Amino acid sequence: MKRFNLYTILLLALVWSGCSVSKDLALPEGLAPKMFRNAVPQDSSSVGDMPLKSFINDLTVQNLIDTALAKNYDMQIALKNIDAAEVLFTQSKLGNIPELKLQVTASSSRPSDNSLNGLSLNQFTGSTHIEDYSANLGLFWEADIWGKIRNQKAGALASFLQTAEARKAVQTRLVANVAQGYYNLLMLDAQLEIARKNLKLNDSTLRIINLQFDAGQVTSLAIQQAQAQQLVAAQLVPRLEQNVALQENALSVLIGTLPKTINRASRLDKMSIPANLNAGFPSAMLSRRPDIKSAELALDVANAKVGVAKASLYPSLVITASGGVNSFKASNWFNVPASLFGLVSGGITQPIFQRGQLKANLELAKIDREKSVIQFRQSVLNAVGEVSDELTKVEKLKDQYSIAEKRAQTLQEASRNASLLFKSGMANYLEVITAQGNLLQSELELATIKAEQLNAVVGLYRSLGGGWN
Repeated sequence: MKRFNLYTILLLALVWSGCSVSKDLALPEGLAPKMFRNAVPQDSSSVGDMPLKSFINDLTVQNLIDTALAKNYDMQIALKNIDAAEVLFTQSKLGNIPELKLQVTASSSRPSDNSLNGLSLNQFTGSTHIEDYSANLGLFWEADIWGKIRNQKAGALASFLQTAEARKAVQTRLVANVAQGYYNLLMLDAQLEIARKNLKLNDSTLRIINLQFDAGQVTSLAIQQAQAQQLVAAQLVPRLEQNVALQENALSVLIGTLPKTINRASRLDKMSIPANLNAGFPSAMLSRRPDIKSAELALDVANAKVGVAKASLYPSLVITASGGVNSFKASNWFNVPASLFGLVSGGITQPIFQRGQLKANLELAKIDREKSVIQFRQSVLNAVGEVSDELTKVEKLKDQYSIAEKRAQTLQEASRNASLLFKSGMANYLEVITAQGNLLQSELELATIKAEQLNAVVGLYRSLGGGWN
């Protein structure tokens, strides 16, 4: 009868092991719009689908990105997080395997001659001490009746996959930062070249004004104003040289190397802006973005925690067994089968006094799950907003560059005409200084807008989920 009852308990454990006491909360649907703001997708393709080296074809930028992916410390930490999560996931897969322990013990005790144990021992065995030798294997197994262990495995798997998505997110951000840092460096190079060219132009103008002053054609005020204009351009040179060094240092740290000079094989005016930047559909973007996938996996983790917390409210079935050899004398320790022994037991444990705490844990798990849903909604909203921002930048910066380019060309012609008219006496020095100052500002602004265009294109690529493939 006892054996029948034990078999009955084991059978019920196997039947109930497929039961689940919690219901997973599904991801909210319909969060993404049909299309991005002010964007009409040509087809389902997107620049976010492009491989990294197909989208960024500049070899210098590619080399910098390769170095960053290998040496950047944030990237290395992300990889270590994956290793740690993999170890935890591997460990979680062993959750439902019986725990088996080997135990070998030997003991000797001498009770008091005046104690009951001592008197009994001397009377029946004629000895004053007791020896005990034992070697056994013990088994401990908890039946996964309510799906607690299964939920623990599911949570560990989702956490492991989350770290992989986190690595992708770090990589996409790193790729964008490296490319944008390099483009900013090209912008500073172009502006430094513009400042030095303008400084030489001011030197030429100042020499002419000095000659006119010697001839009595202008006053000292003309020389002072020309010198002031020259100092404006001169002051730009060390400032831009400082910014170049700082940008090189920042880019060096980003790629995981000591601050150094960054080799540039490109010029800003030679960098091309892609003409066709199709964003595709928002729904496809959600499946590419690592942060969206991570938020989705966070809900899986939260669902698993709710399942574990709820299963803790219900009875747990534990099966234990042990067997081995036992003897009061070392000489008979392995005298088989006389020294053999075995024990099998099963028990059901129902929490009573801890039930209030377990219910509180369940409610907290449910609240965390609801927070995961809210965070998923927020991540989708942020992603759609980022893409819309970058699309607007790409479109409007294109118009700004076109206008700034025409303005720079007009001011270049105006500066040349002012210089010719000034040399022939048909324009005064103020007109020349004004034209040169306007030209300097317009060319600096044109370089800034070109760099912003390049950065916006990279930003669009990242926001669409590109950069990790």
